[in-house]
Amino acid sequence: MSREYEPAVGQWYENIDENESFRVLSVDEDAELVELEYLDGDIEEIDLETWHELDLDKIDEPEGWAGSAEDEDEDEEEEEKDDLDETWDEDDEDDEDWDDDEDEKESDNY
Repeated sequence: MSREYEPAVGQWYENIDENESFRVLSVDEDAELVELEYLDGDIEEIDLETWHELDLDKIDEPEGWAGSAEDEDEDEEEEEKDDLDETWDEDDEDDEDWDDDEDEKESDNY
């Protein structure tokens, strides 16, 4: 019995016939293409017609899934952004202290 699901970005599926697990990376409805990433990191594009011919089961993210290079790049970018935010916050605090010192000096002059 064939199970037909619409491709959902980020959702994991198992191709019953091929005994392969993959997740959907993107769906381009205009071009009618679905981009898949398999457990081994291989990426493939299939057309929607082929998608609808697959016998699929929705599954949870496989245990031990390390993620793709794309996920790692996003994580690194977020870490760099967080580092910059922390540096920015520290600079703001230093500026506030400096402003307070200047205000005190000005009030001492009057």
